[in-house]
Amino acid sequence: MSKAIDSPESVGMNAQGLKRISSNMRRFVESGELRGMSSLVIRRGETVHCEQFGYRDAEAGLEVCPDTIFRIYSMTKPIVATALMQLHEEAHFQLEDPVAKYLPAFATTKVLGEDGSLESQVRPMTIRDLLAHTSGLTYDFMEDTPIGARYREARIMNDATLSLTQVIDTLAEIPLASQPGSRWHYSVGIDVAARLIEVLSGQSLGEFLQERLFTPLGMVDTGFGVADGQLSRLSAMYGLPDLFGRDHTGSKLVEAAMSGFNERIDVSETYPTNAPHVFARGGHGLFSTMGDYANFAQMLLNGGQIGGTRVIGRKTLELMHANHLPSALLPWQLLGQDNHGYGFGLGSRVMMDVAASAGPGSVGEYGWAGAAKTYYWVDPSEELVGLFMAQYMTGVQLPERALRSLVYQAIDD
Repeated sequence: MSKAIDSPESVGMNAQGLKRISSNMRRFVESGELRGMSSLVIRRGETVHCEQFGYRDAEAGLEVCPDTIFRIYSMTKPIVATALMQLHEEAHFQLEDPVAKYLPAFATTKVLGEDGSLESQVRPMTIRDLLAHTSGLTYDFMEDTPIGARYREARIMNDATLSLTQVIDTLAEIPLASQPGSRWHYSVGIDVAARLIEVLSGQSLGEFLQERLFTPLGMVDTGFGVADGQLSRLSAMYGLPDLFGRDHTGSKLVEAAMSGFNERIDVSETYPTNAPHVFARGGHGLFSTMGDYANFAQMLLNGGQIGGTRVIGRKTLELMHANHLPSALLPWQLLGQDNHGYGFGLGSRVMMDVAASAGPGSVGEYGWAGAAKTYYWVDPSEELVGLFMAQYMTGVQLPERALRSLVYQAIDD
């Protein structure tokens, strides 16, 4: 990750406007809402803002640094989706292929009907469904369907001793929460996509990601574990109780938030540092740094290559970052909140209507976030990458929204 340039005006950014980022991000730490954070802005390939605030370990007095390692949770998803689409480029599958063509156990997976009965799939779950969250799968902490409780009983999300194969085999035995293609519902679909990578490539997920993305992109600190000698760089986790903790649900986290819970928490059982050969997932699980993820995001902005190294084709990325949801499924809703103005692509949300989104941006801008306050977006129209990383579990604070406003107001061309 390069140092911020001295003259951001050379890439159309206002230096005074960028200074507003520092003062506004700092207040989230000074207020005690967050312990520490890092933010980064790249325009036309040049870093125009890179700053850290607060502590990666407040109790030990260790500050957030440019190379601090974060658990990125669902920011794992765009990486895994990109990896799967590398195999699409090689004609290993088509998006409309049934998942069961490669994972036969899903051929007999039932669907929970509105009356509680079990139904057959009206049409098979497809690979597109997995990446666009229209598969009928769900998450264990979600309570809008009885299937969430089934996931909790099976410990789909919080038994890190299970391999990816074991998790997906168990998942195929649990009914779907809805018919494939009938609704948008955030889910473990990209965990299933991760298992597809293994089946199609003949490699473990970690091996495939290392060979096809991390090594070519210079993502030296990204993976499903952290070496013992690098643990001092890992940020501690703060905020609400562990989202993936056993028997945790969204309502329990809301109760904790209402009570003012904001503490250091231990997530090592559900997100271990020392089991990369077992704990490999698709929807979460990666550790990364600001610089590593910036390389990934810049590669996306560059149409699939960075530094002369191409890892995926431009047209494949255009397919990924187009809206794949029919109008009947919009606006998509996450944890009870409508996301107006956004469609959904293959692994990331996609801006369709700036005014409806109620915030600055551009049509075609895309990105995603992680449960512990990590966030990225890529704006091709403005040749812009924005990144935010903290370690605060599922908070209601919205520093990422503030960062977006601050970045766009600093554009000066």
